[in-house]
Amino acid sequence: MPQPDTFLAVCGNTHLYPGARCRLQGLPDPRTFAARPQPVDVLLRFSDSVTTDAELRTDGPVGAVLTVPAYTTRAGTPIDGRTWLIREFAPTGDEVELTIGGIALS
Repeated sequence: MPQPDTFLAVCGNTHLYPGARCRLQGLPDPRTFAARPQPVDVLLRFSDSVTTDAELRTDGPVGAVLTVPAYTTRAGTPIDGRTWLIREFAPTGDEVELTIGGIALS
């Protein structure tokens, strides 16, 4: 179960890729967050019900990024840990949809 300062993000696939979307849920003010994103801890839930902790950070030199550790899909496919650029934050009702950009280069 996520901590109160951790927000669930439901993803439409079993992994992230450029253009993938995740819906960030439980934010106190989704419209304000979409306009001015803040760093938060995230529990990603993928379409195969696998969950993993992640970090959304907004204070880096490349803008907003989502850092996801390595995990394994329900089918057994290992997914390397990556840091993803966030291309867009869009309010959708009481959620914020994140659109994944490319991989953030170190």
